[in-house]
Amino acid sequence: MNGHFAIAIDGPSGAGKSTLARRAAAQFGFLYVDTGAIYRTVGLAAHRRGIDCHNEQAVGAILGELDIRMGYNDEGEQRMYLNGEDVSAAIRAPEISICASDVSSLSVVRAFLLEMQRKTARENNVLMDGRDIGTVVLPQAELKIYLTASAEARAERRLKELLAKGVETDFDSVLRDIEYRDYQDTHRDIAPLRQAEDAVLLDTSALDLEQSCQALFDIIRARLPLDGPKA
Repeated sequence: MNGHFAIAIDGPSGAGKSTLARRAAAQFGFLYVDTGAIYRTVGLAAHRRGIDCHNEQAVGAILGELDIRMGYNDEGEQRMYLNGEDVSAAIRAPEISICASDVSSLSVVRAFLLEMQRKTARENNVLMDGRDIGTVVLPQAELKIYLTASAEARAERRLKELLAKGVETDFDSVLRDIEYRDYQDTHRDIAPLRQAEDAVLLDTSALDLEQSCQALFDIIRARLPLDGPKA
């Protein structure tokens, strides 16, 4: 990895990858990259144009018009920009989650974003999360972790997050969305979601947030020769 460490965290929707990865990146001084947010940005762009997110030709036709950039605020939180607009909140809407899953199954989209992700890893110590980081994007990552939880546990967590943000929804709707994304992500022809053979499995179904963080930190400390992580 050109002198840099890369940690790849894969797992299904709602497993807490973003929250745990962000905390781990801050703990160990890594750059956090939420690749799901990048795909959500493409999904948002297609959705706004009324494009069928399954239609590879139609989605591919707009990619050249998209200026997608990542930024970070003072707290180290990743922000997503679409043609100069901060869309970090807009990409979290439930309907955009479905669009993100759909466009991420398209080879033209994956090829469009692949080098962007790899370039970031070549230039920084990164902790990158997504669906195929350890299997496709960064197959040579020094540490791969597969983070998961039961669909019910993930739906309950996601429901609390959405309600806290003022999004009107219910448990059954959130669970259906998660199950749909699970099926889409694991059955797509291009880079399906799966645990890399050399990935460490971390199931947080029975763990709260702090316990999950501690479990993740312990794995990183045990498997990477990092000097002086933050207390």
